Amino acid sequence: MTGTEQITAERQRQIDKEGVSVLHDVRAYRMEELMWAAICYAEHGDNPQYLDGAIPPDWPWANEWWKPSPDHSKNLVKAGALIAADLDRRAHLEDHPHEQI
Repeated sequence: MTGTEQITAERQRQIDKEGVSVLHDVRAYRMEELMWAAICYAEHGDNPQYLDGAIPPDWPWANEWWKPSPDHSKNLVKAGALIAADLDRRAHLEDHPHEQI
């Protein structure tokens, strides 16, 4: 699969398996959490310290949601899917500004 296909598949997995959606993201995130999570996977996903259980200091969510893979390419795919989720959230808010709290 291409990188784009991998990111698309991961985003769909997040929706199907993690139970998130654009509406979930609109309601749950207002402080750039999706972007910061993506940055953590991209920046720290190949750091042995963070693969061995340490949590990045800028991780925006509960510790149990930090799930890096030993395969850094998979962490980059997670990062891409989280960026896609944030873009979807922003596009939804542009189309539905009344939903922003």
